[in-house]
Amino acid sequence: MAKKKKKSEPVKSPKGLPGGKRAWKLMDRGATLGAAVLARRLSALTWQTATRRKPPSETNHPDNDIREVVAWAVVGGAIVELTRAMVHRGAATYWVKSTGQLPPGMKSLKTMEPAPDEPARKLKRKISRRSRGR
Repeated sequence: MAKKKKKSEPVKSPKGLPGGKRAWKLMDRGATLGAAVLARRLSALTWQTATRRKPPSETNHPDNDIREVVAWAVVGGAIVELTRAMVHRGAATYWVKSTGQLPPGMKSLKTMEPAPDEPARKLKRKISRRSRGR
């Protein structure tokens, strides 16, 4: 009699994909570094385009106009945060397309909402003895 061959199944680590958590951490940190470099260049380019001057290099110097320093902080901060969000979003999208799953540690937004037939929980307020519910 001939022996039957068993089909081999792919071996997965107990926590999901092999090396998935480490790979995501590496990808996330790379995206953070890339976003930092890109944001710095974008904010300087935006400032130069808008004001036709170089961005203030020493914002704590008393000779710099306070309005210019505040405007630079607002523009720079907004561009940095927008760039960081878009780069991280792109990395997560790439991860989902590559693996078919959300990155490790990221929860689905669909599971966070209460079910439509399930009433939302009401918070119980603790009543002290002094106030007696007043």
